[in-house]
Amino acid sequence: MSRLTITLSEERYRALKEASAQRNKTIGQLIEESLDFYGIKSRESARDLVRRARDHARLTEDEALTAAQDEIEAVRRKP
Repeated sequence: MSRLTITLSEERYRALKEASAQRNKTIGQLIEESLDFYGIKSRESARDLVRRARDHARLTEDEALTAAQDEIEAVRRKP
C-alpha cells in the first residue's frame, strides 16, 4: 500500500476528521470511497470492469468501453 501526503486547510482537515469519526471510518477509507465515487480506478480495475460488463451484457469490447465511459461521466455529473 502506498502512502500520500497532502496539504489541506485546517477547516478541511477538521471536517474530514469529523466525517471519518461520524462514519466510523478512517480518513484513508473516506478518500478511497471518494476516488471510487469519481470513477478513479487503476487501468487493471477498469479493464476488469469492462470485461465483466461485456461478459454480462454480451457486448463487443467497443460497446462495453463506451458503456463504461458513459457510466463514469454520469457519476461525475451527479451533485
